[in-house]
Amino acid sequence: MMGAGPLLPLKLSLVILFLFSVAASVQCFEKKVLNLQNLQWKQKNGISNFLPQKSRREKGATMLEIKHRHYSGKTIDWNKKLQKSLILDDIHVRSLQSRIKNMVYGTVKDISSQTPLTSGARLQTLNYIVAVSLGGQQMTMIVDTGSDLTWVQCQPCTSCYNQQDPLYTPSISPSFQAVLCNSSTCQSVQSATGTSGLCGSNSPSCNYIVSYGDGSYTRGDLGSEELNLGTTTVKSFIFGCGRNNKGLFGGASGLMGLGRSPLSLVSQTSAIFDGVFSYCLPSTGAGDSGSLVLGANPFLYKNTTPITYTRMLPNLQVPTFYFLNLTGVSVGGVPLQAESFGKGGILIDSGTVISRLPPSIYKALQTEFVKQFSGFPSAPAFSILDTCYNLTAYQEVNIPTITMYFEGNAEIDVDVLGMFYFVKSDASQMCLALASLSSKDDMGIIGNYQQRNQRVIYDTKESKLGFASETCNFNEA
Repeated sequence: MMGAGPLLPLKLSLVILFLFSVAASVQCFEKKVLNLQNLQWKQKNGISNFLPQKSRREKGATMLEIKHRHYSGKTIDWNKKLQKSLILDDIHVRSLQSRIKNMVYGTVKDISSQTPLTSGARLQTLNYIVAVSLGGQQMTMIVDTGSDLTWVQCQPCTSCYNQQDPLYTPSISPSFQAVLCNSSTCQSVQSATGTSGLCGSNSPSCNYIVSYGDGSYTRGDLGSEELNLGTTTVKSFIFGCGRNNKGLFGGASGLMGLGRSPLSLVSQTSAIFDGVFSYCLPSTGAGDSGSLVLGANPFLYKNTTPITYTRMLPNLQVPTFYFLNLTGVSVGGVPLQAESFGKGGILIDSGTVISRLPPSIYKALQTEFVKQFSGFPSAPAFSILDTCYNLTAYQEVNIPTITMYFEGNAEIDVDVLGMFYFVKSDASQMCLALASLSSKDDMGIIGNYQQRNQRVIYDTKESKLGFASETCNFNEA
């Protein structure tokens, strides 16, 4: 009994040590709540009523409403639509990778074998649109940072796909002028389309061709026209007047190119907007809207976190794209270890849907995500997505946070709506919305799914790009 006294402190010490070890073994991961009830896709009509979209001009910047739209007059089968979008996105990315390799390792001279700067697949899956006026005529255009030439379908048209708005008719516009084939503007087509400007056989106009990897294309002639972006007028704007167009362009009038070549809208409006633009991409709900801001006016942003900037990496072989240095990723607050961090550039592209990560980074991310998101029934993989779950029994789930880090301490805190992709509309097949590159030699891509509800700011003059969280809503901007 006399030895019991000294043993009591020892036992208490052992108990305390045990409790500390148990606490240390239980990690608290950072998570976000995904409400599945509010995200159930409905079998609604996909009729797109192109009401005049809103715009605003304030302190040298112009703000246009941006929406995600589905152009169809038929009832949409969302299961087929969502699944087809993934397949088309895969086609687009393979075309984009091929295009980059051709530009880096050698120029392809045969026009028929040119790999696209964008693809028809991109144009259907993206569907982020803005409304503009070209020569006084209303146009609805798909916004694309991976393209340079802005183009619309034109009358007379040899072959045009169906679109919602009337075709642009240059003959009724007093401000339209054709671009001649011997002009310096015609010579600059190469950097914007990947092919040189051509002289027409029956006219001196400058012809262009943009061929796409899935067989889609636009062909026509360059023109100069008055472009109205909200209340901002751009005179003598160079664009493509498409006379022969084919592909999955989703009923839009054409495409707005926001790349970095001399013919892009960013370059042509640099005297007005100083080479700065930003966007907030909304989700796909019928009432969701975001904004495209041309010019630097932070008062138009409604970001909820501070803006963090990273430099754009120069790339002489593919100078029209936007490259960044991805230095890290965390899942649930846990930093990942991977050999590919900080090596080479990663492309940020509003036209790719699902982000593609180097194999070593994706493997580390997928392993940590599965570890933290445990206890949920699995579902079959689909297309490029290999980590899927059946969440039909849940009204809401807690998802591990995903944060991407870039050189200079910039970061994307991926929104909860950018983490899972609905393969089936009833949530019976929901997949982690990230994929691995097929080869470590391919270029990584940050897609638009992971850019949702983010203010993404492109400053081409200072060669930097900024990120901040923002709940996209034009009406509250």
